[in-house]
Amino acid sequence: MEHLSRDVAIIGAGVTGLTAATRLRAAGRSVIVLEARDRVGGRLWTDHIDGQLFELGGQWVSPDQTALLETLDELGLDTYSRYRDGESVYIGPGGTPVRFTGDIFPASEHTQAELVRLIALLDELVAATDAAAPWAQQHAAEFDRISFRSWLEQQSDDAEARENISLFIADAMLTKPSHSFSLLQALLMAVSAGSFSNLVDADFILDKRVVGGLQQVPLRLAEQLDDADLRLGHPVRTIAWSEAGATVHTDDLEVEARHVIVAVPPNLHSRIDYAPPLPRLRQQLWQHQSLGLVIKVHATYDTPFWRADGLSGTAFSPYQLVHEAYDNSNHGETRGTLVGFVSDEKADRMLALPPAERQQAILESLAAYYGPKALEPVVYYESDWAAEEWTQGAYAASFDLGGLTRYGALQLEPVGPIRFGSSDVAALGYQHVDGAIRVGRRLADEILS
Repeated sequence: MEHLSRDVAIIGAGVTGLTAATRLRAAGRSVIVLEARDRVGGRLWTDHIDGQLFELGGQWVSPDQTALLETLDELGLDTYSRYRDGESVYIGPGGTPVRFTGDIFPASEHTQAELVRLIALLDELVAATDAAAPWAQQHAAEFDRISFRSWLEQQSDDAEARENISLFIADAMLTKPSHSFSLLQALLMAVSAGSFSNLVDADFILDKRVVGGLQQVPLRLAEQLDDADLRLGHPVRTIAWSEAGATVHTDDLEVEARHVIVAVPPNLHSRIDYAPPLPRLRQQLWQHQSLGLVIKVHATYDTPFWRADGLSGTAFSPYQLVHEAYDNSNHGETRGTLVGFVSDEKADRMLALPPAERQQAILESLAAYYGPKALEPVVYYESDWAAEEWTQGAYAASFDLGGLTRYGALQLEPVGPIRFGSSDVAALGYQHVDGAIRVGRRLADEILS
């Protein structure tokens, strides 16, 4: 058993943990980062599948993500815009694909009017919500006890409008059915991106990508640490703590530290044994947070054939198995790649199928948008983060009904020398890399102060 001593022990080599580590080290503190996986990056992972480069996890950069943009600049990483020239495709309840340009998809005059009204209403509620303390919202108690679906049903008699508004929060972001989370949780998701309108605008929220993949952020942060200060393949088993400090145990390493940062998703916090046990409400908190479920689908073709057909690659429908899809072709490649997403209860059904049947069903959904050429990719891959032992879902954790007002503030409080944080508890940039950076900075500054 190896014995070490550090000012700060950090559990998790994702963006939050590595941001905190580099910030603390720059301030003269000694650190060690302990990571269960054999790689850094957490929910960021760029890999080659059958010779094709795919971003298996997070990948997008949007204009409001100033902490991420600052970090990209500091690390010398370049970005490029997502391809978006041409027409988008929408499939309504009748199943017919329709091409369009602009922000509002083709629908009846009533549906379009309801969409505009609901977006404006949500923007108004979002403007009255503090991303750092949504539980302090004037109507927080009321808003946290009604599901997003029930609230939408109260607001509009137009089912198509409701389904599309729901898509932007439930399917596309929280990756949970809209009956399972509150209106307040939906408002937090929107305010973390600046407004509900920003979530609706794919050209804003899915603006740019990093040349070579977004995992380069944690990889380059990790390069600033010595080998002795970053240990991969070291899942933490126990944290023995008191007000004076803690001892962190892996299978073959023991680290004495004045402070500990647990920088992993909340659903993994209970994988660690704490001695003494953590306060009862902290243990209750984790039982009311859970990750969503989404399959990220990558399909690469010899050419981006949809561009020749006059399509941007942007496609969506709450009635399709693949609820949204985009041109995801890599910078400088002649091949074309589509990325699509299958979430929540639709993902349940797909994961119950044999792989070949699941692939066929998903490709048929892509073909509904792009035509029969979508059925024949040269490389196909599904990112299934629910199957990852050290993640178990995507994209991030959210609370069940009533959980945000009951436990939201508590999740930000330390327990003795232990602090918890990840993109799952971010205010601005919630569940994005931008939020992970912001939380990493905050945790480091709390320790330094």
